Amino acid sequence: MQSRRILFILFLIYFVFAILLNSVGTVILQVINNYGVTKSAASVLEGFKDLPIAVVSFLVASFLPRIGYKKAMLIGLAIVTLACLAMPLVPAFATAKLLFLCVGVSFALIKVSVYSTLGLVATSRRHHAGIMNTLEGFFMLGVLCAYWVFSWFIDSADPRSHSWLNVYWLLAALCAVTFVLLLATRFDERLAALPAESTPAQDFAAMLKLFFKPLVCIFVITAFLYVLIEQSVGTWLPTFNNEILKLPAAMSVQVTSIFAACLAVGRLSAGIVLRRLHWYPVMNACLVGMGAVVLLALPLTHDAVANPDVTWTSAPVAAFLFPLIGLFMAPIYPGINSVMLSSLPQHQHSAMTGLLVIFSALGGTTGSLVTGYIFGAFSGHFAFYLTLVPIAVVLVMLYFFRRAVEGEDGLGGTGPVIIGSSH
Repeated sequence: MQSRRILFILFLIYFVFAILLNSVGTVILQVINNYGVTKSAASVLEGFKDLPIAVVSFLVASFLPRIGYKKAMLIGLAIVTLACLAMPLVPAFATAKLLFLCVGVSFALIKVSVYSTLGLVATSRRHHAGIMNTLEGFFMLGVLCAYWVFSWFIDSADPRSHSWLNVYWLLAALCAVTFVLLLATRFDERLAALPAESTPAQDFAAMLKLFFKPLVCIFVITAFLYVLIEQSVGTWLPTFNNEILKLPAAMSVQVTSIFAACLAVGRLSAGIVLRRLHWYPVMNACLVGMGAVVLLALPLTHDAVANPDVTWTSAPVAAFLFPLIGLFMAPIYPGINSVMLSSLPQHQHSAMTGLLVIFSALGGTTGSLVTGYIFGAFSGHFAFYLTLVPIAVVLVMLYFFRRAVEGEDGLGGTGPVIIGSSH
């Protein structure tokens, strides 16, 4: 009964952070309209979110068990509660930067703690895979809710309206309730304790040594590029819908939920597919599918005409076709994550998660900044066409990743599929 309560709280925490993490695209659209900042300037919000994730993960992931997983999660929830309250109280672009800085710092603590706590609750590898699937299912549910919840507070008739900031009262309340539930729950973290004779410096050195394994090095580069692609699309799709497809602001955010829904379906399906098929041809097929969607959908986005009375039935076909890239994109990160974790001894999983979080954050920041710059300097079409470059590079990296895996331990990636997320 206690383990079920712990799992429920972990799922709720991930749900809350899914909303906060994946609201960056919506917030970029709103700060451009509200505060008159340029696209290039607005794109730094992704960096304020992702760079703290990378820095904090780098500093604390290796010895977070010494702090305590429950205490780390409580700290993270307290920080984001206060940051959410600041948004409507002090409306400004600087406050939005502060919000995502706090979200980034907190998520670094949350992700490593949640992943490690799952290992304490799970009774077997199959059980672990099952609850990981459910956890990431809750994450995608939060992503879907983010688009719709924010769109309810957006006033499309007045782009400069600050009504959208009222959503943060709701989010602050949700964070506070989660904090209280976590505080009242007992955690047994004795199994996660690090060896008494090791020092924090030794723990940190062990994580750095892990990075220099050829298999791990190829993996983190591949993960970096994947997240770069996902964040490039996910962060800028609301703005693309609004400026290129000429959809109203609220509908631009709502239509982006199709992309999140496709990611959810793809991730849930990956658990079934990758248990029956070898991961390598599946990943290659997904990358080819992503490229095909880009080449088919983007030509349909030209010459869109603004229509204030547009509805879901009269929206351009491209508004529904391009988000389908999420179906092909979704299985890639879970697949390589599963292969990587299955190729390492269990005691290294925590450090591996830390490295994964770091490079995922760096990939997200790079993707958003580059896409934002190209979107503003050239066009949204050119920015999204350029995703074909990292897609092609990931295709090449997967070949070397497979060779490294099979050379490392001969597993070929047949371990349990863990459905992960780039955020």
